[in-house]
Parts: sequence; C-alpha cells; structure tokens
Amino acid sequence: MKKLLLLVAFAAGYVLGAKAGRQRYEQIMNAANRVKDDPHVRSAASTVAETAKEQAPVAAHKVAAAASTAASAVADRSPFGTSHEDELREQLNPESTALQDDPYPKGDLP
Repeated sequence: MKKLLLLVAFAAGYVLGAKAGRQRYEQIMNAANRVKDDPHVRSAASTVAETAKEQAPVAAHKVAAAASTAASAVADRSPFGTSHEDELREQLNPESTALQDDPYPKGDLP
C-alpha cells in the first residue's frame, strides 16, 4: 500500500512538474486509470474502506482514552493543581464568557 501511495505521489509530481507535453500526460493518466479500474485494486480498496469503518470507533475510543490519560498526567504535574484545570475547562467552554470582562459589543454597530 505504501508503494502504491509513493507511485501515485511520484506520478502526480511528474505530471505537475514535468514539461513532457500532452502525450506523456495522457500516457500517465491512462496508466492511472488502468490501475484504478483493476478489479484487484477495487477489491483491496473496498476491503480497506470496510476495515476503516469497523475500526474507526475503536480508534476514536483509544485516542480519547490516551488524551484523557495525557491530560491527567499533565494536571498531576502542574504547579497550579486541579483548580487551575477547572479554570482552564471553563475558559475553553465555547459558551463561557469567563475571559470577557463585558460580553456585550461596544460602540456603534454598522
């Protein structure tokens, strides 16, 4: 799979960067279309897509758990303690106005 990605990237770079003309461009595009339309490639792409759909929730859970663990580790080492962590959570809340002295607009509106 990595080799295929490398080949596609090389072909794209060649097409974009080379001055080989329209004929060479057509040759490369025909080769890319043959690969794309190959039943083995389609089958492999379908398998990869299905596996990705199945594994996405598992990966999301693992990432969330790792982020939570990392956040806890940072909070444990923080010289500010957990009260600072609560303060940061309040500031990161999109509906919070904690950082605003006056949440209302000032001056004339357009």
